[in-house]
Amino acid sequence: MIYEVNLKVNGQDYKVEVPADEKLVDTLRDRLELTGTKKGCGVGECGTCTILLDGKPVSSCLYLTVRAEGKEIMTIEGLGDPDNLHPLQENFKDLQALQCGFCGPGIFMSAKALLDKNSDPSDLEIKEALAGNLCRCTGHVKIIDAIKATAAEMQGRVK
Repeated sequence: MIYEVNLKVNGQDYKVEVPADEKLVDTLRDRLELTGTKKGCGVGECGTCTILLDGKPVSSCLYLTVRAEGKEIMTIEGLGDPDNLHPLQENFKDLQALQCGFCGPGIFMSAKALLDKNSDPSDLEIKEALAGNLCRCTGHVKIIDAIKATAAEMQGRVK
């Protein structure tokens, strides 16, 4: 059975027709061509497909598109762009917090959700927020440093 679903992604409205079992990551990448959201493990363990759904991080590989009707979706494309990076992206770049970058979109979205609700997170709170995001290249030390730098910058403490 095919369903017509209205999605709001990065502030833009879309109407798509999808099978009932289509995952949101596939709709975003294949139908809306928002390929910044990566498809990794496909079982919700690596976090590369993390998006924000009504401000909360969600593994889009586990979320059915039909359930996203009427919800606000934010992908990495909605966070910043090459000419206007989000402070998280700027600090990750400055601190060289990523190597290959495959995990980056999911980590950025989880970090944004954290900073939106907690402007001064502890190391433990950052680790807990990133518990569903794996980085096999860099490790999480520089990632935590970049998130802390962003928190400090957003509070006007540095930069």
